[in-house]
Amino acid sequence: MGLFPKDRDLTRPPERVTLAVDASFFRERVDGFQMRLDQFLAAHLPWRSRSSIQDLVHDGYVLVDAATPDHPRGTGEPRTERRPGRRLRHGSTVVVVIPDENRLAGAAGAAGELRILYEDEAVVAVDKPPLLAVHPSGRHLTDTLIQRVHAHYRDEIAAGRLAPRLCHRLDRETSGIVLVGKRPGAHAELVRQFEEREVDKEYLAIVQPPVPGEQGRTGRIDYPLAPARTSAVRVKMTVAADGLAARTDWRIVERYADCSLLACRLHTGRQHQIRVHLAAIGHPVVGDKLYGPDELLFQKAADGRLERDDLERLELPRHALHSHKLAFDTPARGRRVALECPLAEDLRAYLAARVRLG
Repeated sequence: MGLFPKDRDLTRPPERVTLAVDASFFRERVDGFQMRLDQFLAAHLPWRSRSSIQDLVHDGYVLVDAATPDHPRGTGEPRTERRPGRRLRHGSTVVVVIPDENRLAGAAGAAGELRILYEDEAVVAVDKPPLLAVHPSGRHLTDTLIQRVHAHYRDEIAAGRLAPRLCHRLDRETSGIVLVGKRPGAHAELVRQFEEREVDKEYLAIVQPPVPGEQGRTGRIDYPLAPARTSAVRVKMTVAADGLAARTDWRIVERYADCSLLACRLHTGRQHQIRVHLAAIGHPVVGDKLYGPDELLFQKAADGRLERDDLERLELPRHALHSHKLAFDTPARGRRVALECPLAEDLRAYLAARVRLG
């Protein structure tokens, strides 16, 4: 469950956060699972201190719909809970009411730049800048990509003519093409195309060390992927014999003295697939805090504790991955649309400073 409902009006500030108590989130068994309320909230709202979370509870901003043996999914009626130490079972629901003074008034009102690559009656394709979250979550609750889209179409949404929703997602650090369905039927059809692997996707990635071979050399990575259970980072993936099938084809686009620019075509859509696959063959993406030189950099970045030495090791403040090409069947016109998005400016600048090989 995300922090906010999928159908929330993104032209208005969020009023509450609803969280499901799921033992699997903590890699625990359902039977016997219990956790303190303040510990649960700290895990889901890591940008808040433990004391501020306890203050929220004491002040009556937290409601709990408790799971019990008779009601394993709760009663459907959350009640105010003022005890930070209240024990939660799997299946409970926790609702955090956002205090009035902390609500993000006008969250989508000040629209940032929205670069549209393609648009018809059913879909709009936009160029997502690096370091822009696609949807409100965690620390990034304002000026997200979908909020920019909603602000752009504010009048049509208010009139009930449009209901834009993301058809897929990119990591906050990844730049490039994102598709947005403008109406529910178009959104459902585009999501189906992604799930059925009918959408052609190509990314550009800058990797180090350079991949041996001349420009145009190709290769295939066909390693199954699964969660990295031994990692301290919950979202990390790894190559595993018992994982889900994953295939990435790559091609050398440009050669440099200390790096390579690769075009990567996805045949599956596993979490972090390109980054995990390239790291697995010894050529991690430049700037990757999770699959690059040290996974601890990921947590340091999340906590805002990256130091100058860390940034020098990474070479870029974000991982060098860009959604470059996308081809899909538009529901509006029944024809194939092939899009191409130029490499993001920061990655072009990085390559311009390198020694290019012939």
